Amino acid sequence: MTDKPISRYPVPALDDLPEDIRNLMLGVQEKAGFIPNVFLTLAHRPDEFRAFMAYHDALMEKDSGLTKADREMIVVVTSSDNSCQYCVVAHGAILRIRAKDATIADQVAANYRKADITPRQMAMLDFAIKVSNDARAICEGDFETLRAHGFSDEDIWDIAGVTSFFGLSNRMANFISMRPNEEFYGMGR
Repeated sequence: MTDKPISRYPVPALDDLPEDIRNLMLGVQEKAGFIPNVFLTLAHRPDEFRAFMAYHDALMEKDSGLTKADREMIVVVTSSDNSCQYCVVAHGAILRIRAKDATIADQVAANYRKADITPRQMAMLDFAIKVSNDARAICEGDFETLRAHGFSDEDIWDIAGVTSFFGLSNRMANFISMRPNEEFYGMGR
């Protein structure tokens, strides 16, 4: 890695952050061994950081018909499609860990259509890409395809929600030139 800044906007010092945000970051650091740059860069605007994290957790941490690995796979594929280096690298690491598969993140980031995934995952990712690139064309046939693979209507909402949220995240990460932490590259390998 280089010594390039992790954001084109100022990154607040940990001691200068509101207590709730600082405590959240310290908890993540204790668990992961480092603070992901997404926390540090988005803390530039504390109110938006709180809203971002609350929505992230509502989508990514709840019980659902989608596994945590499924959700991370959606993030990696749509982030790759959106050319978001930060999210492909960071969520690729999380996907490798959650799927217990050292190669899956690289496969789906490069070309999910050639990856070693199930037909159910393929249908999920095809739909996620459609939500990302052409949501106005979504029709009942898309729902029928997903239902045929065992997805409920609530699961379909979750696929769209994760895809849409990370569309925002990808755009912000690219806009501020957010750099991935070096630690992510070796995780789950």
